[in-house]
Amino acid sequence: MNSSKLQEKPVAESGAEWVDTLNPDVMKAVEGRIVCQLLETLLYEGIVPFERESLPDGEDRFVIPAQTAEGATAEYVCLGQVKRSFGRIRIRRNSVRRVERGGETTEARLSTFVAEVLGNAGCDERLPQFYDELVQTLVKDTQAHAYRSPEPLTEEERSYDALEGNVIDGHPYHPCYKSRVGFSLSDNAAFGPEFKSDVKPVWLAVSADDCHLSHSRSIDYEAFIRRELGDDTIARFHEKIKAAGGNPEAFRLVAVHPWQWREIIGTAFHRNIAEGSMIALGESDEAYRPQQSIRTLANAVSPQKSYLKLPLSITNTSTGRILARHTILNAALISDWLYGLLERDPAAQRTGVILLRELAGVAFDHETLPELAQAKAYGTLGFIWRESLHGYLPAGEEAVPFNGLCHVEAAGRPLIAPWVERHGVHEWTEALIRCSVIPLIHMLYSHGVALESHAQNMILIHRGGMPVRVALKDFHDGVRFSRRHLADPEACPELNPVPGHHPKINRNSFIETDEAAVVRDFVHDAFFFINIAELCMFLEEHFGFEETEFWRIVAGVIREYEREHPEHRERFEQFDLFADTIQVEQLTKRRLFGDTEFRVHDVPNPLRLYR
Repeated sequence: MNSSKLQEKPVAESGAEWVDTLNPDVMKAVEGRIVCQLLETLLYEGIVPFERESLPDGEDRFVIPAQTAEGATAEYVCLGQVKRSFGRIRIRRNSVRRVERGGETTEARLSTFVAEVLGNAGCDERLPQFYDELVQTLVKDTQAHAYRSPEPLTEEERSYDALEGNVIDGHPYHPCYKSRVGFSLSDNAAFGPEFKSDVKPVWLAVSADDCHLSHSRSIDYEAFIRRELGDDTIARFHEKIKAAGGNPEAFRLVAVHPWQWREIIGTAFHRNIAEGSMIALGESDEAYRPQQSIRTLANAVSPQKSYLKLPLSITNTSTGRILARHTILNAALISDWLYGLLERDPAAQRTGVILLRELAGVAFDHETLPELAQAKAYGTLGFIWRESLHGYLPAGEEAVPFNGLCHVEAAGRPLIAPWVERHGVHEWTEALIRCSVIPLIHMLYSHGVALESHAQNMILIHRGGMPVRVALKDFHDGVRFSRRHLADPEACPELNPVPGHHPKINRNSFIETDEAAVVRDFVHDAFFFINIAELCMFLEEHFGFEETEFWRIVAGVIREYEREHPEHRERFEQFDLFADTIQVEQLTKRRLFGDTEFRVHDVPNPLRLYR
């Protein structure tokens, strides 16, 4: 279906009209991806035992023991490779087969695979929930593919805003890459980025006594929100507050995602609504479009205006998508700090790196509620304004979401193929590595700050397909540092602390640490391990560009930086990017065994060969 017609399709409340999108052939292909991706993580994270046999053609044969419902033994057999990139295991698509004791061989099916392989893995308590997340991913990704155009993307569809909806791949490693638990199929069609539906936030007036405002020193907040919403909308909202018996000066305007309004706010905040300390004002005038993160909305009418990041009480991949109060209040503090470091740093400015600042946020204070109501309300109401990319792009520069670099169009051609063919795979890859690696390692070495630059947090800026620089975003909980390792500890703001109960929700959600290795691995895990390792393997699979050459270029760029900046020699040792091993998160193990402990494992570092 043509993407321009998607928004014309009505969305019924029941979701029944989406049943016919669950095409068997499409579902089979998606199921094959999920089985492969799940198996890769199970083997790589050491969750299940397996045997590995090297084959003459360079591939490996993996054998995974299983037990049937009747108690008989079986095996799952597949072909793949152990890659140089962090020892990642890559299973060849459609190669997974189920082999019964008598030798009968059939295709691997998700439900049988999960039951037979994970049934004795010691995760019985969480296995039904995990299986549901896999099935939710299966049907929602099938739904998205059913509405994907079979035609190559047009120039307009390759623009940055359009690519946020046209790149539909999801997380390349996590098997629950599109679970969106909490969304029905109708919700998915209404609010998933792949469907390009218009979304209008619902606005509330919330008593200023019940919420906190934090904003950048660079803005006058009242003038800022007038620019974002418009004088007419502000006047309309103020009239509604007055009609409800309130004084506009005693309230804060708070944006709410329509799904959150429908499913959460009425019950979690019924007392505030009944007492008049929370007033529904209606929708904004301008429509927004969801980006890949789902909870971040881009203004579809005025692209230069800020993005809105809104909490959603759904689970996607490893995490609930709420916005905790401390992260909202820290957003502008961290953005101002990082932006200040950049402004005073000529070397950073020469990279052309863009920081999309989080300019302001309003957070509801859940502690104003009765104790029994606090847990349900935690992180469910508040929002962050983030700068739009469009204000930073001069004529001639275009942008692409970083994970779009590994996107394959419906016809089977990589999105980047025209660029790689035009500029040459080696030249293009070296330019890409140089413009993405240097800003990140400079922040680490020069300032002691690690940025969580996984693919959704990084945007590639290019001229005619040639990489020139990057934009970085999502700083409210996407940085990590040790104060004693900062170059200028006095410049670092005092941040709102993480509540004691927050690690139970997300064990990996913390900003400060005392360990330099934990800071370094924050860069390694998000950027090197997931982000560019995926690109490395993609370039080899689609363009024949060898892994060894890719990592040789990465190492060369880092060594060149070190030679040009001998003043950071001590930090090169503190944040040793060439260490033999690094620690990365075990994303599937988190889902199967919970967050009662910090689930990481040591993996071989491909850069160690270039010490």
